[in-house]
Parts: sequence; C-alpha cells; structure tokens
Amino acid sequence: MLFQQGLAFVAFPLKIIYLPVDKEDADSAVSVVVSIPKKKIKHAVNRNYIKRRISESYRLRKHDLLHFYSEKDKKLLLAFIYMSNEQLSFEKIDRAMAKVIQTIQKKTG
Repeated sequence: MLFQQGLAFVAFPLKIIYLPVDKEDADSAVSVVVSIPKKKIKHAVNRNYIKRRISESYRLRKHDLLHFYSEKDKKLLLAFIYMSNEQLSFEKIDRAMAKVIQTIQKKTG
C-alpha cells in the first residue's frame, strides 16, 4: 500500500515515501521501514551500519512527528530509502532527517 499509493520526496541521501492513513489502517502512530539497496552499498556490514545510523537519527527526532500525528488522531506509514553510493557521516544523515521531519509536517499539516 505504501509503495503504490505513497507520496515521495528526496532529502539527500534519503528518499522518503510516506502515506498518511486512517487510525484503523496502522498499528502505531508512525510505522517506519529503512531500506539500503544492495546495488548502492555492496557489503551487508556497511548496509547494516548505515541502517543503524538512519534508525538512530530517526529515534532522536521522532518525538516531534509522533506528537504531531497523535494530536491529529491519524497514522503515518514511512519508508526511508538510502540513495548514496558511499557511507556518509551521521551528521549528514541527521541533517537530512531533520529536513524530512519538517517536510512531512508541512506537507501533511
């Protein structure tokens, strides 16, 4: 459902696909998927490392998004797809995550 009907934008190095849904269609306020394509990052160790960085950045910044959706009594399906061909620093990923949270709030607000 998310990949067929979702809306997308890019905050490099992340491509974001999101879909606001009714409260009955999702389990939690925000459901998240993190994907690192094997075509971009060859070694599983490096893909897992990047996935941990993205997850940690989201964990640190998710409170604004959760609060935003709990007030509206809606749910959000969210996918992060890594687009860079190399490992980027946590700071770059975290800056992109900040842009993502702001953009989603503006577009769904």
